[in-house]
Amino acid sequence: MAITSEELGTQDIKKLLIKQAVPSSIGILFMSVNILIDTIFVGQWIGSLAIAALTVVLPITFLISSLGMAIGVGGGSVLSRALGSNNREKAKHVFGNQIVLTFLLSTVFALIGLFFSDQMLLLFGAKGGIMKPAREFFIPIIICVPFLALCMMGNNIIRAEGKAKFAMVAMIVPAFANIALDIVFIKWMNLGVFGAAMATSISYFMCFLFVLWFFISKSELQLKARHFKFQITILKEITELSFVTFSRQGVVSILAIILNHTLYSYGGEHSIVVYGIISRMLMFALFPILGITQGFLPIAGYNYGAKNVERVRESVIISIQYAAILATIIFVLILFFAEPIVSIFTTDLRVIRETPNALRWVFAASPIIAIQLIGAAYFQAAGKAKKALLLTLTKQGFFLIPLVLILPHFLGIFGVWIAFPISDVLSTIITAYYLKKEMNIKPKFATNGVL
Repeated sequence: MAITSEELGTQDIKKLLIKQAVPSSIGILFMSVNILIDTIFVGQWIGSLAIAALTVVLPITFLISSLGMAIGVGGGSVLSRALGSNNREKAKHVFGNQIVLTFLLSTVFALIGLFFSDQMLLLFGAKGGIMKPAREFFIPIIICVPFLALCMMGNNIIRAEGKAKFAMVAMIVPAFANIALDIVFIKWMNLGVFGAAMATSISYFMCFLFVLWFFISKSELQLKARHFKFQITILKEITELSFVTFSRQGVVSILAIILNHTLYSYGGEHSIVVYGIISRMLMFALFPILGITQGFLPIAGYNYGAKNVERVRESVIISIQYAAILATIIFVLILFFAEPIVSIFTTDLRVIRETPNALRWVFAASPIIAIQLIGAAYFQAAGKAKKALLLTLTKQGFFLIPLVLILPHFLGIFGVWIAFPISDVLSTIITAYYLKKEMNIKPKFATNGVL
């Protein structure tokens, strides 16, 4: 049964976190399984180069669609605090502005991607034999990216309302659709990479239809025409916090460019395939931690808006504890089962030989990442844009990118893999410092929500 937004401020934190995090985790699990199975189908039915093509294309499409995620997360923080302070009219204006902003920006950037497709693919590392399958995958996907952006934005608002189960279904729908359509287009119709792209594009549109149905029939935020009119003060609040999420995705995309070019230089096309498998596992294996982080956001945001300091502090502590336990279990599983995991993706013996140790190194610091993820999420939920931005960029921007550029000169391809746990440790130390400082003082609730 879906909870109401008011219950975010009254229910027991542990029970509330489970109610919010479990559906979020299941939704992320299905999305991750979707990407995982998509990669397996592509690797087994088309070839390992097709995995490299997906590794090049997906950072581009996710960069554009992450405009929706950024606006959803940033605006969701504003919306949660508005609901917490019982200002429903502001919450509706926030949502209306989010819809228009997401549609306009994602459409403009999708058109740019469409007109400069080859240049973008080359920039993101589509070298050698990777270019042809990358181009086949990219064109159908980019056309449907605005629908994905609206889905990402809407999903965050569904969670901000406290209706995590509907957000879960919104992620399950495209997963089932994509897997079924992969079988039809790739296996039965033998359409290759283009078939994989068509399956993914149609699944995005089906997700959009479900999100649209939810907001028409189930949402507390029934909008009128006036709510779609831009309000400068609301746009400022949304964009300040949205910039945090979009900056993170922007840095992730820059990292993808650097990684793909570095991997190609030191290990050729096979190394990009290796990272393609690892990146899918990063999303799949960490789904419960990401689910807890997403479940934590509306709880912390609502109670911060309601000025309930102790509930905010309790939600931070419990979320870190739960996420740390799960992350440790995941690390142990990766440690012992890396070889059989990798063999599922491909029959390429070189990839099977090189990937397991790389996978173990990339996951080496995962038991401590809960502090970094929950800590950064807290500052975003509280509307503290500057600190949220700083902590969001620490891992990829301040540490991982420089390490990927420097270490391979001394350690070769191993330098790329060891850069991941080093950046995890360093970013966690910084986040722990800021979070401990924040938890030891009574928060100051600024009128604009930004400290």
